[in-house]
Amino acid sequence: MREAPSADVRSRTGAMSPGVRSIALDGAGVTLSGLFAEPAHGAPRAVVAALHGGGMRAGYFDSRVHPDLSLLTLGARLGFTVLALDRPGYGLSATRLPDGQTLTDQVVTVSSALAAFAERHPTGAGVLLLGHSFGGKLALRLAAEDAVADLLAVDVSGCGHRFAVDPDTVHQRPGMSQVRLNWGPLSLYPPGTFEAAGALAGALPRLEAKDARDWPRMCDALLPRIKVPVRLTFAEHEAWWRQTDDDLADLAALLSAAPCARVERLPDAGHNISLGRTARAYHLRVLAFLEETLHTDGRRAARPA
Repeated sequence: MREAPSADVRSRTGAMSPGVRSIALDGAGVTLSGLFAEPAHGAPRAVVAALHGGGMRAGYFDSRVHPDLSLLTLGARLGFTVLALDRPGYGLSATRLPDGQTLTDQVVTVSSALAAFAERHPTGAGVLLLGHSFGGKLALRLAAEDAVADLLAVDVSGCGHRFAVDPDTVHQRPGMSQVRLNWGPLSLYPPGTFEAAGALAGALPRLEAKDARDWPRMCDALLPRIKVPVRLTFAEHEAWWRQTDDDLADLAALLSAAPCARVERLPDAGHNISLGRTARAYHLRVLAFLEETLHTDGRRAARPA
């Protein structure tokens, strides 16, 4: 494992917030790049392992257009280590894996990288998996397969179980329809967001696109196997997924083995929550959910009304 920032890693992940460092981890023979931040004083209380969505990179969780928006700096200030990985097919692994990996293979690669990180860094009480969009699918799959040691909970945004659009839309080239789906109203994002996002955005790998389309079918088998607390957040202007009260109640019901299954909405937000004006509010809710999990040990159930 290499931890010293390098020009190569910096060029692929973009500029970093103060206190955030680049990292490269071995994931079952695949080198994954990423970003991480640790508390300035003392050991972390827990680790937030963050997994970005399709066509993005780890820097999604370290927005620098406003000092309040970075999950990495916020988590470190509150006593947590935050590790944001470039998923397989992104960052340092893009050349080796130009088509990406299937969800099945990503489970192996990412769980191995997380284990490598834990060998060298204190993890406190355990790990919260935070996933956005396709990263949320991976987080839920990792939890269903019990693939992460000391897993505390899963927190997901931008991922439902019933498409609100034709699933073949994931294969389309960028255009105005994709802007609406991936961002929502552009006024929801602070100035400079889209210029900065140009360093993060890229093509959706071929193997990933196929699994993204098939996700609704996978949910019925995967979600009932998850045995840790789960929180799912839907942006007010989320356009990929159906989110009527009935849709969200059915989604929560699939998490039948989870001691806590919470489904929430975030006002004034679009699909890319962690880059928007409400990113800090969302990140604080993530960390509050982690706090609750640490104090209740996941025993208190919470279902949507």
